[in-house]
Amino acid sequence: MNFRTTFNIDPSSRKISYNDPAMFIGSCFASSIGKQMEIGRMPVMINPAGAVYNPVSVYDNIDMIINNKVFDSDDLYNNNGTYLSFFHNTEYSSWDPEKVLNSINAKTVEAHTFIQSSKFLFITFGTARIYRLEKNGVIVSNCHKLPSDFFIPDLLSIDEIVSLWSGLLEKLNTIYPELKVVFTISPVRHWKDGAHGNQVSKSVLFLAVEELLKHPSSPGYFPAYELVMDDLRDYRFYDDDMLHPSSEAVKYIWNAFTASYFDNKTQEIWKEVVKITRAAEHQLLTDSPSGAAKFAEKMLKNIKTVTGKVPTIDLNREKDYFLALLTK
Repeated sequence: MNFRTTFNIDPSSRKISYNDPAMFIGSCFASSIGKQMEIGRMPVMINPAGAVYNPVSVYDNIDMIINNKVFDSDDLYNNNGTYLSFFHNTEYSSWDPEKVLNSINAKTVEAHTFIQSSKFLFITFGTARIYRLEKNGVIVSNCHKLPSDFFIPDLLSIDEIVSLWSGLLEKLNTIYPELKVVFTISPVRHWKDGAHGNQVSKSVLFLAVEELLKHPSSPGYFPAYELVMDDLRDYRFYDDDMLHPSSEAVKYIWNAFTASYFDNKTQEIWKEVVKITRAAEHQLLTDSPSGAAKFAEKMLKNIKTVTGKVPTIDLNREKDYFLALLTK
């Protein structure tokens, strides 16, 4: 007897290889999947401005990247001596405004360069709920824990999202014709909206994406939300906060993702690389110099094998680590 409601995911006609840079922008769930590519040393960039959740903020981030926007002091807000950007994560905040601007602008340049060679852009919408600055109506990407009276909450409509993103899809297709845009809806529940509010918000996102999938540029869709809500559908697959997917759930979604977007060769190379990167991160369980040397020699051999298959893989940090073990 089958106690689960599983479903098939059609394999993508376009595959991701180690020669296909991919950018992930959106909620923290985008970061979870993007990081799996990162540990496999695939060419990937994840949320250059920090995690963003609503479709307008995701749009703003991509628009800034495309136009290589340069931020200046007028774009920052001084919160009791801490300078911040409402379009960026708190990791960019500092008491030194020059440091903030340098970090933001350097990352934008990096992202602008990266997207020009990117073959995939994965977009993860988390919520249709937005927050506007009370003083000027600007929709913020991050509230930076400022008092609630700084903002006016609102809910985007389906038409607003479709209108905004239809224009962006057209622009992306014109500038980067080789770029494949893929939408996902985050399975992370925005519980501060309440149970009903979260469902309303997700429903808006689903209906908007459904319309966007009809766009002539032929964007794709990956059912991350459905894998958690309709396939796994159990609290044992959630983290301690009961809102975010557990590491096991992320692994399950990652396996479904690679089955759709990776060919067999890429999957095998990813597994080989991850063995190397994880080995370099873990402390050896032996104090024996000969044991450490033997292990290092094995890993160096593996690095040589992998880089022989894909010369563009950067494993220099791991190589230096294992070479250092040989001298101990």
